Amino acid sequence: MAWSIADVARMSGVTSRTLRHYDAIGLLPPARIGSNGHRYYEQADLLRLQQILLMRELDLGLREIREVLDNQVDQVAVLREHRRRLLGERDRLETLARTVGRTIAELQEGKVDNNMVQINRPENLFEGFDPAPVEAEARERWPEQWEQSQRVVETMTADDQDRWQREVTAQMIRLAEFMVAGTPVADPAVQAEMDVHYRSVCRFWTPCADAYKGLGRTYVDDPRFRSNYDRIADGLAAYQCEAMAVYADVRLS
Repeated sequence: MAWSIADVARMSGVTSRTLRHYDAIGLLPPARIGSNGHRYYEQADLLRLQQILLMRELDLGLREIREVLDNQVDQVAVLREHRRRLLGERDRLETLARTVGRTIAELQEGKVDNNMVQINRPENLFEGFDPAPVEAEARERWPEQWEQSQRVVETMTADDQDRWQREVTAQMIRLAEFMVAGTPVADPAVQAEMDVHYRSVCRFWTPCADAYKGLGRTYVDDPRFRSNYDRIADGLAAYQCEAMAVYADVRLS
């Protein structure tokens, strides 16, 4: 039995445009193309699409997915591995739920200082967050810079990473305080924070002006980044993006 591209889109929730893109890059070619030019998919193609979607859920890039699918031998073994990773993701989401619940409790019960609730341990805001999705995307978009950053990360001890995470969290909170106070993004104090941020990024890779602006837009456009920022203060991702753009124009152009 064969299904049209419209049928597959309806069953899977994947748009026809995406399916055509998967065909164009050799990830999911249809079983055949009819005389009318329509694509038709068979059961083996649906199983392959299921694996693609599973690996997308696990935040693998399309190039990496194709390599896995083209080299796999035992389909059941591959599915077992997917299941293992999905169960791990379930556990991570449960941790995230506890993290958010703890944050809600602290915001409701914590003391207020300068119109902002004080978080007892700000590093706990990020327990359970997984950087892997962002890393996979960065690996696809900026392979050289990603390799450079990985070499730096490999030299960091667990204490180094914990200290770096505390520094990042502390800066996000300082920036949120500027935002809540209505401080313009071009203000010298805000730009001083952007200088700290830029130097922190440069520990891993050195972005030019356009790349630094692009990183700022990622904080807004990518829901994973945006939710991390806006969990501290609503609108913080956009505020930092604007501040980074000013820094790039003034200091990096």
